[in-house]
Amino acid sequence: MFKQDQEIFNILLEAISQGVIIVDEHQVIIEVNKSAGKTFGYPKTELIGQPLNILIPKAYHTNHESHFKRFIEIGKRRKMGDETMDIFGVKKNGNTFPAKIELNPFSIYKRPYTMALINDLSEKKKIKKRLMLKNKALKSASNGIVITDNLKPDNPIIYCNPAFIKLTGYSKEEILNKNCRFLQRDDRQQEAINKLQNAIKNGERCQVTLRNYKKDGTLFWNDLHITPIKDSNGIVTNYIGILNDITNKKIIEEEKNHLATIFDESLNEIYVLDAKTLKFINANYGAQKNLEYTLEELKNMSPVDIKLEYTESQFRKELEMLDNDNVEKIEFETVHQRKSGTTYPVNVHLQRSKLGERDVYVAIILDITEQKNYTEKLEETVAKRTEELNAALAAEKNLNELKTKFLSLVSHEFKTPLSGILTSTMLLSKYQLEDQQDKRDKHIKTITDEVNYLNNILTDFLSVERLDKGSYNYKFNTFKVSKVVNEVVYSANMLLKEGQHINYPDNIDELSLHQDEKIIELALSNLVNNAIKYSEENTAIDIDVMQTKETTIFKVKDQGIGIPLKDQKNIFNRYFRAENALLSQGTGIGLNIAKDHINNLKGEIYFESTENKGSVFTIEIPNTAE
Repeated sequence: MFKQDQEIFNILLEAISQGVIIVDEHQVIIEVNKSAGKTFGYPKTELIGQPLNILIPKAYHTNHESHFKRFIEIGKRRKMGDETMDIFGVKKNGNTFPAKIELNPFSIYKRPYTMALINDLSEKKKIKKRLMLKNKALKSASNGIVITDNLKPDNPIIYCNPAFIKLTGYSKEEILNKNCRFLQRDDRQQEAINKLQNAIKNGERCQVTLRNYKKDGTLFWNDLHITPIKDSNGIVTNYIGILNDITNKKIIEEEKNHLATIFDESLNEIYVLDAKTLKFINANYGAQKNLEYTLEELKNMSPVDIKLEYTESQFRKELEMLDNDNVEKIEFETVHQRKSGTTYPVNVHLQRSKLGERDVYVAIILDITEQKNYTEKLEETVAKRTEELNAALAAEKNLNELKTKFLSLVSHEFKTPLSGILTSTMLLSKYQLEDQQDKRDKHIKTITDEVNYLNNILTDFLSVERLDKGSYNYKFNTFKVSKVVNEVVYSANMLLKEGQHINYPDNIDELSLHQDEKIIELALSNLVNNAIKYSEENTAIDIDVMQTKETTIFKVKDQGIGIPLKDQKNIFNRYFRAENALLSQGTGIGLNIAKDHINNLKGEIYFESTENKGSVFTIEIPNTAE
C-alpha cells in the first residue's frame, strides 16, 4: 500500500534529519529512512521486515510489549525520553545508546501504524555524564580515582586521575580501555576479588583490600572503594573506584602481629599495667598459665593482688624510681601467689612505656623457683656429710655439669654473634668514603648473618615449646624421596668445607613416602649438616637410602670427630653437647627436635659412633603416616 506515491513519500522521508521508523500493529518494521539506518548501524534493506525488538535492549523487551499495546489503545501522539527518564536503543554491534523518541500513530485503509521519530542523545548524554563524573572524582583528587563504563564489554576504564597514574606507574594510554584486573597480574587468587566481582554483578557499593602491582612489578596494598552510578531506570552505567595505597600500614600491621606472637608465645610472664590505676591491661600466655588466672580476671586485678610482700603504697614507692630520667628499668625479687594459693619466687624487670597516649608499665617476670630450689638443696646436701651426701653430690655434679654446659652454651651462642654485630656496627661508622663500600658490605653481611643465626636459635626454642605443648600440626602428603634428598644436598653444599663432598644415594628415583615432607627434610638436614660441621676438610659424607614394604631407612655416615662414649647416652637430650664439640657453634637442640618429630611420626632415630673415627646416624620412618 506504501507503493502508491512512493517517490513523493521517499523524498519526504529522507528529507527528515531525524531517524524515522514506521511499524505496523505487530511491531514489524515496514519502512525506515537513512538517518534511522545510520543511527542503528543497519542498512535500510536489512531492517525492513524485522521485529522492532532488535532495536531495543533486551532488558527492556518485557516492559516494551505492555507499553506498546497501551499506546495503540490510547492512539495519541507521545514523546519518550527527557531529563528525568532515559530511553535506550541498541545498535547492530550491540552497543546501547540513549535516545529521544516521538511516537505518532496513524491509520491507512483502517490499519494502524506508528511512526517513530528518533534522536540519538549519545553525545549530549556523554558530555553531561562526563561533567558529572569528573566533578565527583575531583572531590577525592588526592586518592587514585578511576571511572569505568559498565555498559561496554568487560567494564573498561574510561577515566583515571593523575594520582592513580602516579600510584601505579602506568601512563594514561596504558590504563584507559582496560579492565582494572590488569593491576593484579597473575595474583588473582584473592578472596577480595570474589567479593568485588559479586558487588559489581549486583550493582552494589563495595570496599576491599587488594594486592596490586605497579608497572615495575612492585607490590602495593590497595584499599579500594567502588560506587555504582545508576541512570534513572536503575541501570548501572558506570563505576567510580577510589584507591588508597596502604602498603606502609600493612607492613606496620605485620610487624605488630610478629611482635604480638613473640609476646604471646614467650615462656616468661609479661604484663602491661596502667600507670595510674596499676590495673593489668594485658598479660601473655606464660603469665596466665603460671598464675592460673584468665586474662579477663587479671584485668580486674593489680600486681598488689599477686605479690604477698607488697601493699599498694609500697609498690608505688618502688615505681617512683622510674620517674628519674636516668633510670630506665628497675629489678627486684618478690613472691607471686597463684589463684590456687601456691606461691613461687620471681625476679621482676619493670620499665615505663607508652601505649598510644596512655602511660603504662611493662613487667617481665622470671620464675626463679628452680634457682631457689637448687640453692636450698645444695645447702642441705653440704650439711648432711653422709654416704647419701656422696651419692647426691655425684648426681648433683652431673646436673651441675649439664647446667654449666647449657649456661655456657647460651652465653657463647648469644654473646659471640652479639659481639660480632657490635664490632661490625662500630667499624661501619669508620668507612664513610665511597671507595670503602666493599668494607661496609662485608660488615653489613656479618650483621645479617649473625642476626639470622640468632633468629634460628629463637625459632628452635619456639619449636621446642610447641613440641612440649603438643601443638605442632603435621601435614602429610605423598612425595618422592629424591625430592627431599635433593633439597637437603643442595642446602648442605653451601656449608661444605674445603675438599669435602657428599656421596649421593643410588637408585632412589622411584621411592616415595606419605609423610610430613618438611619434617623428614628437617631431620635429614640436621644429620647432614652435623656431619659436615664435625668432619675435617677433604672428607666424604655418605647418604644411603633403603626402602622395605613397611619402612624407609636413611643413613648419614661421616669421618668426623665422633662422640665420646661417656656422652653418647645424653646426645639426644635437649641442650646437651658432647665434650669434644663445645668449641663449635650449636645449641644442642637440633638432634632433640629431630628425634621428637621422628618419634611423633612413629619412627626411630639412632646412631653408632667411635671417637675420632666418625658416626653413622640412622632414621627409620614408616612409608605411610598413620
